[in-house]
Amino acid sequence: MTAPVFVCAAARDAAVGDLLTLDGPEARHAVTVQRRVLGEVVDLVDGAGRRAGGPIAEIGDGWLRVRVAHVAADDDPSVTLVQALAKGGRDEQAVEAAVELGVTAVVPWQADRSIVQWRGPKADKARGRWESLVLAATKQSRRALLAEVAAVVTSRELAALIRDEVAAGGRVLVLHEVAAVPLAGLSWEDPRQAVTLVVGPEGGISDDELARMVDVGAEAVLLGPHVLRAATAGPAAIAALAALRRTW
Repeated sequence: MTAPVFVCAAARDAAVGDLLTLDGPEARHAVTVQRRVLGEVVDLVDGAGRRAGGPIAEIGDGWLRVRVAHVAADDDPSVTLVQALAKGGRDEQAVEAAVELGVTAVVPWQADRSIVQWRGPKADKARGRWESLVLAATKQSRRALLAEVAAVVTSRELAALIRDEVAAGGRVLVLHEVAAVPLAGLSWEDPRQAVTLVVGPEGGISDDELARMVDVGAEAVLLGPHVLRAATAGPAAIAALAALRRTW
Protein backbone atom coordinates (compact mmCIF):
# COMPACT_ATOMS: atom_id res chain seq x y z
CA MET A 1 0.00 0.00 0.00
CA THR A 2 1.25 3.49 -0.79
CA ALA A 3 1.98 5.83 2.10
CA PRO A 4 -0.47 8.57 3.14
CA VAL A 5 0.49 12.04 1.94
CA PHE A 6 0.79 15.30 3.87
CA VAL A 7 1.84 18.66 2.44
CA CYS A 8 5.05 20.02 3.96
CA ALA A 9 7.16 22.76 2.35
CA ALA A 10 10.32 21.35 3.95
CA ALA A 11 10.11 18.30 1.67
CA ARG A 12 11.42 20.49 -1.16
CA ASP A 13 15.04 20.35 0.03
CA ALA A 14 14.95 17.14 2.06
CA ALA A 15 17.69 14.52 1.93
CA VAL A 16 17.85 10.96 3.21
CA GLY A 17 18.51 11.01 6.94
CA ASP A 18 16.89 14.39 7.58
CA LEU A 19 14.34 14.80 10.35
CA LEU A 20 11.40 16.82 8.98
CA THR A 21 8.81 18.49 11.18
CA LEU A 22 5.17 18.60 10.12
CA ASP A 23 2.96 21.03 12.01
CA GLY A 24 -0.15 23.15 11.50
CA PRO A 25 -3.43 21.79 10.08
CA GLU A 26 -1.72 18.96 8.19
CA ALA A 27 -0.09 17.65 11.37
CA ARG A 28 -3.30 17.98 13.38
CA HIS A 29 -5.10 15.99 10.72
CA ALA A 30 -2.42 13.28 10.82
CA VAL A 31 -2.19 13.07 14.61
CA THR A 32 -5.74 13.83 15.79
CA VAL A 33 -7.99 12.72 12.93
CA GLN A 34 -6.06 9.88 11.32
CA ARG A 35 -4.26 8.87 14.54
CA ARG A 36 -0.96 8.10 12.87
CA VAL A 37 1.49 6.30 15.17
CA LEU A 38 5.25 6.05 15.70
CA GLY A 39 7.00 4.00 13.05
CA GLU A 40 4.24 4.42 10.48
CA VAL A 41 5.58 5.39 7.06
CA VAL A 42 4.20 8.59 5.51
CA ASP A 43 5.13 10.81 2.57
CA LEU A 44 5.67 14.53 3.00
CA VAL A 45 5.25 16.43 -0.28
CA ASP A 46 6.01 20.04 -1.16
CA GLY A 47 3.13 20.48 -3.62
CA ALA A 48 5.51 21.04 -6.52
CA GLY A 49 6.26 17.38 -7.21
CA ARG A 50 8.88 16.61 -4.58
CA ARG A 51 8.27 13.96 -1.92
CA ALA A 52 10.22 12.76 1.12
CA GLY A 53 9.05 9.59 2.80
CA GLY A 54 9.91 7.69 5.91
CA PRO A 55 8.72 6.52 9.33
CA ILE A 56 7.24 8.82 11.95
CA ALA A 57 10.01 9.29 14.51
CA GLU A 58 8.35 11.63 17.00
CA ILE A 59 4.80 12.73 17.77
CA GLY A 60 3.74 15.72 19.88
CA ASP A 61 0.66 17.82 20.52
CA GLY A 62 -0.27 18.88 16.97
CA TRP A 63 3.05 18.01 15.34
CA LEU A 64 5.12 15.07 14.23
CA ARG A 65 8.59 14.41 12.82
CA VAL A 66 9.53 12.09 9.99
CA ARG A 67 12.94 10.51 9.48
CA VAL A 68 13.49 10.70 5.71
CA ALA A 69 14.28 7.28 4.24
CA HIS A 70 13.77 8.11 0.56
CA VAL A 71 13.23 11.11 -1.68
CA ALA A 72 11.66 11.28 -5.14
CA ALA A 73 10.12 13.68 -7.63
CA ASP A 74 6.85 13.08 -9.45
CA ASP A 75 7.04 13.72 -13.18
CA ASP A 76 3.42 14.41 -14.13
CA PRO A 77 2.88 15.64 -17.70
CA SER A 78 1.33 19.10 -17.91
CA VAL A 79 -2.47 18.81 -18.25
CA THR A 80 -4.65 21.85 -17.59
CA LEU A 81 -8.41 21.61 -17.15
CA VAL A 82 -10.44 24.66 -18.12
CA GLN A 83 -13.73 23.93 -16.39
CA ALA A 84 -16.79 26.05 -17.08
CA LEU A 85 -18.77 26.99 -13.98
CA ALA A 86 -21.78 24.70 -13.65
CA LYS A 87 -24.75 24.44 -11.34
CA GLY A 88 -25.39 21.75 -8.77
CA GLY A 89 -21.74 21.47 -7.77
CA ARG A 90 -20.94 19.58 -10.97
CA ASP A 91 -17.96 21.82 -11.64
CA GLU A 92 -16.57 20.95 -8.20
CA GLN A 93 -17.09 17.24 -8.86
CA ALA A 94 -15.19 17.61 -12.12
CA VAL A 95 -12.26 19.37 -10.46
CA GLU A 96 -12.00 16.81 -7.68
CA ALA A 97 -11.97 13.83 -10.06
CA ALA A 98 -9.65 15.58 -12.51
CA VAL A 99 -7.01 16.10 -9.82
CA GLU A 100 -7.19 12.44 -8.81
CA LEU A 101 -6.69 11.53 -12.48
CA GLY A 102 -3.60 13.69 -12.93
CA VAL A 103 -4.51 17.23 -13.93
CA THR A 104 -1.76 19.71 -13.04
CA ALA A 105 -3.67 23.01 -13.24
CA VAL A 106 -7.28 24.16 -13.15
CA VAL A 107 -8.83 27.27 -14.70
CA PRO A 108 -12.41 28.26 -13.73
CA TRP A 109 -14.26 29.60 -16.77
CA GLN A 110 -17.23 31.97 -16.68
CA ALA A 111 -18.72 30.76 -19.97
CA ASP A 112 -21.48 32.60 -21.80
CA ARG A 113 -23.98 29.93 -20.80
CA SER A 114 -22.79 29.40 -17.23
CA ILE A 115 -25.69 29.86 -14.86
CA VAL A 116 -23.37 30.08 -11.86
CA GLN A 117 -21.67 33.47 -11.52
CA TRP A 118 -18.40 34.19 -9.68
CA ARG A 119 -18.33 37.90 -8.85
CA GLY A 120 -16.81 40.02 -6.11
CA PRO A 121 -16.20 38.30 -2.74
CA LYS A 122 -18.12 35.27 -4.00
CA ALA A 123 -15.37 34.63 -6.54
CA ASP A 124 -12.67 34.50 -3.86
CA LYS A 125 -14.78 32.20 -1.70
CA ALA A 126 -15.58 29.87 -4.60
CA ARG A 127 -11.95 29.73 -5.72
CA GLY A 128 -10.97 28.89 -2.15
CA ARG A 129 -13.48 26.06 -2.20
CA TRP A 130 -11.91 24.68 -5.37
CA GLU A 131 -8.45 24.94 -3.79
CA SER A 132 -9.67 22.94 -0.78
CA LEU A 133 -11.05 20.28 -3.11
CA VAL A 134 -7.74 20.16 -4.98
CA LEU A 135 -5.82 19.67 -1.73
CA ALA A 136 -8.10 16.86 -0.57
CA ALA A 137 -8.00 15.13 -3.95
CA THR A 138 -4.21 15.46 -4.11
CA LYS A 139 -3.83 13.72 -0.77
CA GLN A 140 -6.45 11.10 -1.63
CA SER A 141 -4.59 10.16 -4.81
CA ARG A 142 -1.18 10.33 -3.04
CA ARG A 143 0.21 12.92 -5.44
CA ALA A 144 3.15 15.22 -4.77
CA LEU A 145 1.99 17.94 -7.16
CA LEU A 146 -0.70 20.33 -5.95
CA ALA A 147 -2.58 21.64 -8.98
CA GLU A 148 -2.86 25.43 -9.12
CA VAL A 149 -6.35 26.93 -9.29
CA ALA A 150 -6.22 30.08 -11.43
CA ALA A 151 -8.49 33.10 -11.14
CA VAL A 152 -11.79 32.82 -12.99
CA VAL A 153 -11.63 33.90 -16.65
CA THR A 154 -14.20 35.20 -19.11
CA SER A 155 -14.51 33.76 -22.62
CA ARG A 156 -12.46 36.64 -24.02
CA GLU A 157 -9.74 36.10 -21.42
CA LEU A 158 -9.78 32.38 -22.13
CA ALA A 159 -9.11 33.02 -25.82
CA ALA A 160 -6.06 35.06 -24.85
CA LEU A 161 -4.82 32.24 -22.61
CA ILE A 162 -5.28 29.75 -25.44
CA ARG A 163 -3.35 31.96 -27.84
CA ASP A 164 -0.44 32.13 -25.38
CA GLU A 165 -0.51 28.40 -24.69
CA VAL A 166 -0.44 27.48 -28.38
CA ALA A 167 2.36 29.99 -29.02
CA ALA A 168 4.37 28.31 -26.25
CA GLY A 169 4.03 24.92 -27.95
CA GLY A 170 1.07 23.53 -26.05
CA ARG A 171 -2.03 21.90 -27.48
CA VAL A 172 -5.55 23.03 -26.61
CA LEU A 173 -8.49 20.66 -27.06
CA VAL A 174 -12.07 21.90 -26.79
CA LEU A 175 -14.57 19.12 -26.06
CA HIS A 176 -17.57 19.65 -28.32
CA GLU A 177 -20.46 17.34 -29.10
CA VAL A 178 -20.54 18.08 -32.85
CA ALA A 179 -16.79 18.12 -33.50
CA ALA A 180 -15.70 16.03 -36.47
CA VAL A 181 -12.36 14.86 -35.02
CA PRO A 182 -12.51 12.24 -32.24
CA LEU A 183 -10.17 12.63 -29.29
CA ALA A 184 -9.14 8.99 -29.60
CA GLY A 185 -8.03 9.60 -33.20
CA LEU A 186 -5.48 12.31 -32.41
CA SER A 187 -1.80 11.62 -32.98
CA TRP A 188 1.02 12.76 -30.73
CA GLU A 189 4.63 13.28 -31.73
CA ASP A 190 5.49 14.15 -28.14
CA PRO A 191 3.36 12.28 -25.59
CA ARG A 192 4.43 14.76 -22.88
CA GLN A 193 3.40 17.87 -24.80
CA ALA A 194 1.51 20.30 -22.57
CA VAL A 195 -2.23 19.89 -23.09
CA THR A 196 -5.20 22.05 -22.10
CA LEU A 197 -8.70 20.56 -22.08
CA VAL A 198 -11.66 22.94 -22.30
CA VAL A 199 -15.01 21.76 -20.92
CA GLY A 200 -18.16 23.84 -21.36
CA PRO A 201 -21.17 24.31 -19.08
CA GLU A 202 -24.36 22.25 -19.04
CA GLY A 203 -25.81 24.45 -21.78
CA GLY A 204 -22.86 23.85 -24.04
CA ILE A 205 -20.24 26.10 -25.61
CA SER A 206 -21.71 28.82 -27.80
CA ASP A 207 -20.82 29.06 -31.49
CA ASP A 208 -19.11 32.40 -30.89
CA GLU A 209 -16.99 30.98 -28.05
CA LEU A 210 -15.96 27.97 -30.12
CA ALA A 211 -15.07 30.11 -33.14
CA ARG A 212 -13.02 32.47 -30.98
CA MET A 213 -11.05 29.57 -29.46
CA VAL A 214 -10.44 27.83 -32.79
CA ASP A 215 -9.30 31.13 -34.32
CA VAL A 216 -6.44 31.32 -31.81
CA GLY A 217 -5.29 27.73 -32.26
CA ALA A 218 -7.56 25.45 -30.27
CA GLU A 219 -8.85 22.16 -31.73
CA ALA A 220 -12.46 21.05 -31.37
CA VAL A 221 -12.60 17.33 -30.56
CA LEU A 222 -15.32 14.77 -29.94
CA LEU A 223 -14.90 12.84 -26.71
CA GLY A 224 -17.25 9.97 -27.57
CA PRO A 225 -20.69 8.97 -28.85
CA HIS A 226 -22.53 10.18 -25.75
CA VAL A 227 -23.03 13.65 -24.29
CA LEU A 228 -21.58 13.75 -20.78
CA ARG A 229 -22.40 16.07 -17.92
CA ALA A 230 -19.99 18.83 -16.93
CA ALA A 231 -18.99 16.70 -13.94
CA THR A 232 -17.77 13.78 -16.03
CA ALA A 233 -16.59 15.16 -19.37
CA GLY A 234 -13.28 16.54 -18.14
CA PRO A 235 -12.26 13.52 -16.05
CA ALA A 236 -13.25 11.16 -18.89
CA ALA A 237 -11.12 13.14 -21.33
CA ILE A 238 -8.15 13.18 -18.96
CA ALA A 239 -8.31 9.40 -18.56
CA ALA A 240 -8.70 8.86 -22.31
CA LEU A 241 -5.80 11.20 -23.00
CA ALA A 242 -3.53 9.41 -20.52
CA ALA A 243 -4.27 6.09 -22.19
CA LEU A 244 -3.89 7.55 -25.68
CA ARG A 245 -0.53 9.12 -24.92
CA ARG A 246 0.57 6.22 -22.67
CA THR A 247 1.52 8.53 -19.83
CA TRP A 248 -0.13 6.18 -17.31
